[in-house]
Parts: sequence; structure tokens; C-alpha cells
Amino acid sequence: MNPFDDLPVVDSVPAGMPGTIELGAFSVSLDVADLDASRAFYEKLGFEVTGGAADQGWLILKNGETTLGLFHGMIEKPTLTFNPGLTGQMQRVRSFTDVREIQSRLEDAGLELVERADPTGTGPAHLVLHDPDGNPILIDQFF
Repeated sequence: MNPFDDLPVVDSVPAGMPGTIELGAFSVSLDVADLDASRAFYEKLGFEVTGGAADQGWLILKNGETTLGLFHGMIEKPTLTFNPGLTGQMQRVRSFTDVREIQSRLEDAGLELVERADPTGTGPAHLVLHDPDGNPILIDQFF
């Protein structure tokens, strides 16, 4: 069972939102040395664990619409993360721009991808690129 199956579903993102590519929910993913210490720290800032698997080395925390991913030994540096098909309010979107369409648009715009999704696939997939300063950007579609 997909852990996102129980999320509320909305038909689309709110009309009139700015942007030219619908990237989905935004979060910052952090590489942490000690998952328990990081969890305790961010809980003191008002964050609550909303997902993840501590025994696998990762947790998702939220404070309002702000989302942090804590990852122990899974990523090399802080990463900007987008999740197509998911809103910042943790709702699944029925109709959204698939990661493979986003990939095509990014490549058409001349951006170099470090990791690519299978363009013939469907469902969960991800891509990775770096901004001009080398910051990783993960576009990770869960469904």
C-alpha cells in the first residue's frame, strides 16, 4: 500500500497560483548526522513528524505549510525538493503535471539533468538537476 493513498484528494491546485511549471509541494531535504537529535531540535521549533521511517533513516516534519525532510546517510547536501501531484497541505491532486512532462520541459529549456526519469514510464519517478551554484533540486513524484 502506498502511504499517500490515505491523503485527502483535490481535483487541482488552486487557480491563479504563480509559476509556469506546476512542480507540486515544496520541501527542503537535509542530510543529518543524528536523526533523533535533529528530530528533537526541529520539534522544539514547532515541527511535527508527519511521515517517514526512522528505522530507515528518514523523517518528514511539518510546521504549517513548511515541510522538512530529515535524511541520515541518504543525501549528500541540502536539497530543494518538489513533489508533483501533492499540495503543500498534504493533499493528492487528481490532475497534475507528470514528472516526465516536467523533464521534457526542462530539457527543452536547455537544462542539464543529473538523473532522468524513464520518459516512457508511468507513476512514481524522479529527476535531479543542479542550480547554477550546485544546489541539488529533486523533483520526486510519488504516484
